Amino acid sequence: MIRRRSLAALPLMALAAPALHSQARAQGAGPIRLIVPAPPGGPTDILARVTGEKAAAALGQPVVVDNRAGAGGVIGAEAASRAPPDGLTLILGHNQTHASNQAMMARLPYHVVDSFTPVAKLATVHHATVVPANSRARTMAELMEMGRNGGQLSYASSQAGSASHVISETLVRRAGMTATHVPYRGAAPAATDTMAGVVDFYTSTFPTVAGLVREGRLRALQIGAPARLADFPDVPTAAEAGVPYMAVDAWFGLFAPAGLPAAAAERLAQAFLGALQDAEAQRRLAAAAFTLDPQGPAAFAAFQRAEVARWAEMIDLTGVKLEG
Repeated sequence: MIRRRSLAALPLMALAAPALHSQARAQGAGPIRLIVPAPPGGPTDILARVTGEKAAAALGQPVVVDNRAGAGGVIGAEAASRAPPDGLTLILGHNQTHASNQAMMARLPYHVVDSFTPVAKLATVHHATVVPANSRARTMAELMEMGRNGGQLSYASSQAGSASHVISETLVRRAGMTATHVPYRGAAPAATDTMAGVVDFYTSTFPTVAGLVREGRLRALQIGAPARLADFPDVPTAAEAGVPYMAVDAWFGLFAPAGLPAAAAERLAQAFLGALQDAEAQRRLAAAAFTLDPQGPAAFAAFQRAEVARWAEMIDLTGVKLEG
């Protein structure tokens, strides 16, 4: 069953649909371009297509997904930031495009806060730390001990500057470990090499590795969820494993270019948050292991500001920097 946060508090969007159609006609609005700063087929793309399809019906406007992958999400985010604030361009941003990039890149071509209008937070995905099935580490404490006192470990990341990189390096610094970062071009090859024992551990979004954990080809030592997952009851939470600072979610939310009128932001938020109430959308997002985490414009704006500060602290601790 899909996990939800505060869905019951949302208004019944079916009642709002006629008003949304009316506003669209009044504004003479055309298709909405939804920029996805990732390739087709990944979790960001899945979330965009599922919610975009349902939101389009409520808005009476097509929602067209535009995949703009590359440079840690910078290519897509920059394109969105330069669009007019007319409600016809959105980006499905995440914790890197709209939080950590600000501290990691000295020449970021947009500002993660000032260049955008927060519209709605949609969902989160938890991170987990995995090791090869034959690893000597059966707990986070054992893994940390292996990396101390002259031990030399290696860890994978989906790419330099990604959440998996920053969270793992936070562990290394806080635990006093010695470990070499091995960046990959994507989550799948990072998981494959961890499974093969090429690297010692990998902190990944859990959907990427859940199947391998279930099959016994990887061992999960912690997951950054508030409680143990029903399907993986033997995997402790980050807090239970003694590493609460690793409970850092990958989050996904909609942003428009800066200057979008508040009424337009609310209208778009109603449509996309309403999509999260649809039974078919919930089923499809559950299959992708999303936790629904709906927030409207004001709450999402406050959340994003807190996340920018949080990631800045982590990056200051780890020293992770990217050119940009």
